[in-house]
Amino acid sequence: MIQTIDLRGTRPTPAELLAAVPRALTDVTAASDVAAELIDDVRARGEDALRDQAERLDRVRPSHVRVPASHVTEALAGLDPTVRTAIEETIRRVRIASAAQVPPQVTTTIADGATITQRWQPINRVGLYVPGGKAVYPSSVVMNVVPAQIAGVSSIALASPPQSDFDGRVHPTILAVASLLGIDEIYAMGGAGAVGAFAYGVPGLGLDPVQLVTGPGNVYVAAAKRLVRGVTGIDSEAGPTDILVIADETADPRIVAADLVSQAEHDELAAAMLVTDSAELADAVALHLVDLMQSTTHSIRVTASLNGRQSGIVLVDDLNAAAAFSNAFGPEHLEIQTSDPDAVLALIENAGAIFLGPHSPVSLGDYVAGSNHVLPTGGQARFSSGLGAYTFLRPQQVVTYSREALREVADHIAALSTAEALPAHGDAVTARFTTAL
Repeated sequence: MIQTIDLRGTRPTPAELLAAVPRALTDVTAASDVAAELIDDVRARGEDALRDQAERLDRVRPSHVRVPASHVTEALAGLDPTVRTAIEETIRRVRIASAAQVPPQVTTTIADGATITQRWQPINRVGLYVPGGKAVYPSSVVMNVVPAQIAGVSSIALASPPQSDFDGRVHPTILAVASLLGIDEIYAMGGAGAVGAFAYGVPGLGLDPVQLVTGPGNVYVAAAKRLVRGVTGIDSEAGPTDILVIADETADPRIVAADLVSQAEHDELAAAMLVTDSAELADAVALHLVDLMQSTTHSIRVTASLNGRQSGIVLVDDLNAAAAFSNAFGPEHLEIQTSDPDAVLALIENAGAIFLGPHSPVSLGDYVAGSNHVLPTGGQARFSSGLGAYTFLRPQQVVTYSREALREVADHIAALSTAEALPAHGDAVTARFTTAL
């Protein structure tokens, strides 16, 4: 049975709320030593290391680490037409939403002859990771590739683990979706080794280092991303998924329970939380969860998730308290199923993606809403955002001053450089107005 946390009658401080938030026992630091060994092995032995790691960790030795074009062509030809239609519609919608995330270039006039232009420059080369452990994620191909393309990234490499069920090839659905998106640099490699290969490159495969690694993965992928940060950029250290539902007495307990289970089926460490001011709703949801745990396809996985320390039903006095708990939790996915969801939304500060009302389930966002499903997990929504076109853009300030505009502030620069004991800063300005001898 899912645990109940009763916060009624209390007014916890922000620190107490953070302490009350349940989390899965996942320690990225503990995985760092293993991840470092895998990365170092790839740096030292390249393709051979990737093959050996696949044989040991993915239970198959790929005949091709860099995927041949023929594999991609075969995969696209064999793609189920209904899946292709769904993917193409998902691509269309994510393109529309991602395009809205690209800021325009803006030039600001500071004074006569003095301008600062804010431009957004795309990263040139990125490595996109698509996991392939407990499930296959063609939707993650879309969510990684489309915003990168919209941002203007010119060089995109994609990696996904080789599959023992497909003779060491990348899952054919992953390959087919990559083909639909025009991605032809694809690697059958997974885990920390793949992250290391992206960061440092593998000359024998023609794999050049990337400037940014994005995409979710297991704890070893998260540890590897932490280790290579600084050599290359990363989007986040994504871990097991989580969902938090804020609901009141008007919510349908069947729907709430179904939504909690939809995320619990991802992983035994997935977190599923209901926060409510209605004890009656809490009891009804708990009963429906018992039924669903037994009947759902991934019953063992769902049962482990819902019975884990990271999941629970939280009872609070009112929706203000529910919002405060949610902000402390920092959910990857937040659903608001209340009589006035907009009023609750106004209280929300921290969330990866927010789904309002009974007809906006997280499953919609996972696939065809148009929003991106690569989101901060494990409370990281308290200080970071999900993947978008902006992930692949760098703001740059372009400063343009005329001679007269510089002359107007020359004395200010000299005064400040003297105050900071950096006189050469001021000298660099006055040199422009000194007649050469």
